[in-house]
Amino acid sequence: MIGIKSADELQLMRESGSIAGRVRDALAKSIVPGMTTLELSDYASELMKKQGAESAFLGYMGYPGVICVSLNEEVVHGIPGKKRIQLGDIVSIDIGVRFKGYVGDTAVTVMVGVTNPEVIRLVRTTERALEAGIAMAVAGNRLSDISHAIERVAVESGFSVVQDFVGHGVGKKVHEEPQIPNFGPPGKGPVLKSGMVLALEPMINMGGHEVDIIDDKWTVVTRDRKQSAHFEHTIAITKSGAEILTK
Repeated sequence: MIGIKSADELQLMRESGSIAGRVRDALAKSIVPGMTTLELSDYASELMKKQGAESAFLGYMGYPGVICVSLNEEVVHGIPGKKRIQLGDIVSIDIGVRFKGYVGDTAVTVMVGVTNPEVIRLVRTTERALEAGIAMAVAGNRLSDISHAIERVAVESGFSVVQDFVGHGVGKKVHEEPQIPNFGPPGKGPVLKSGMVLALEPMINMGGHEVDIIDDKWTVVTRDRKQSAHFEHTIAITKSGAEILTK
C-alpha cells in the first residue's frame, strides 16, 4: 500500500529533507584530492549531529557506513574507508538522515577536476534525468511516467540506466512502497496522488547497464568498469506539482 503523508508528516519530512540537503551540499564542497572517503563520512556524521539528526543508513540491513561514497565505476553503496579521492575522479555521495523519526534521502555526483568531456556529459545527463523525472511527478500522472522520462534522457544521450537498483517511497523508513524504476514505458503503475513522498534516484552508466556487487557484499560496480553517476532528491507530490524536500 502506497502511503499518503498527513500535513504534519509532510512538515517533518521537509525538516529532515532540508537537513539532508544541507549535509549533501556541505560534503560536496568539502571534497579535495587526497582526502579519504572515511574522512568525508566523518564530516557527514559531525554535520548530522550538529543539526540533531542521525544517519538513516548506519546499521540499515547491516550497512556499516554513515553515508555511501562511490567512486568512478562504483554505482552505489560504496562503504567509506581508506580509499583516497584522486584528481579526475567522480564521487557519488548518497546521504540518508533521520530527524524526528522521518528520513530525508539525497545523492549527488561530484566531479573532482574532471576534464574528460564524456565523463562531464555523463554527470550532467544524470542530473538532467533526475530533473526530467521530477517534472513528471504530478498528481494524476502514472508512476512509470517518471521512469520513462528518466530513461529517455539517458538513452537519448547514449548512456544506459541501471536496472537492478531503483527509486522508492520514503517516510519513517528508508525504503517504502512503491519501487520506482528508472526505465520503462509511460502510463503504467499507480496514479500519483497528493501527499505521496518519493525518492527519485537515477543511476546512469557510461557503458552497459549491467552491475555486480564486489566482495564487501555492498559496493555495486558497473560490470564493464566504466563510470557511473547518481543523483537523488526526496520529493512530495502536491496539488501544484512536485516539491523538492532535499533541495
